[in-house]
Amino acid sequence: MMSVNLSTAGALPLRVGDVLLADDAASLTEAECRQRASLELLRQAAIDEGLLAADDPQPVDGVMTEAAAEAIDLWLAQNLQVPEPDEASCRRHYAAHPSQSARGERVQARHILFAVTPGVDVKALRLRAEQALLDVRAEPRRFAEVAADLSNCPSSTQGGDLGWLSAADCAPEFARELFGQDEGTANVGVLPRLVHSRFGLHVVEVLQRDPGQMQPFEVVQDAVAQSLRQQVWVTALRQAMQLLAGRWEVRGVDLDVADSPLLQ
Repeated sequence: MMSVNLSTAGALPLRVGDVLLADDAASLTEAECRQRASLELLRQAAIDEGLLAADDPQPVDGVMTEAAAEAIDLWLAQNLQVPEPDEASCRRHYAAHPSQSARGERVQARHILFAVTPGVDVKALRLRAEQALLDVRAEPRRFAEVAADLSNCPSSTQGGDLGWLSAADCAPEFARELFGQDEGTANVGVLPRLVHSRFGLHVVEVLQRDPGQMQPFEVVQDAVAQSLRQQVWVTALRQAMQLLAGRWEVRGVDLDVADSPLLQ
């Protein structure tokens, strides 16, 4: 299990083994902490397997050497084996996830943005965002009121209304939470968890969905195969990270999460 070791006083450093990645994990977003720690685990694994020199300089402010980046790519290629999905598997996936093969999907949505800006207390910001999420899930009719009071987006003057959106209108990390969802998983209503994007934390409500046009299997077969390969790769990477975190202690962040940037 990947776990966080909490300090009871003062700043909580972000460390992997003996490598200090940040003096205070709270100075970074959770996504930044997870990404830095995950990459450092992979860097140390590459050193351990002789793919990178033992005296490779430690990352500075999250930036590692070019040699380390190349060694990590090589380590991943050697240690993560992804079998090619056959046509039968692709057809089963296509039938089970029709929305992922649709074109022209749109959603009408509104949001409450808690912007991550320089100097902001990320932990306090997340607590405020989580409280807002609980409030609007309990009373969805108050969404516009809460957006007007709390959102850092100009859309707050319209109750957080973003209008009709396509995936191309959104940042990729935002689009992943809104589009290509199976029926019943994220149809309409307030999404059950915060959406993380490069802009901050979002409480999102989907008001309406236009599912778009379903494409024939032959048209989307390559895309379906790529989706299956990605799923298998992510599973393999998560298992590998669990093993690595068992070898080099991670302090200052919890890596046992599904939405780590490295796993997207």
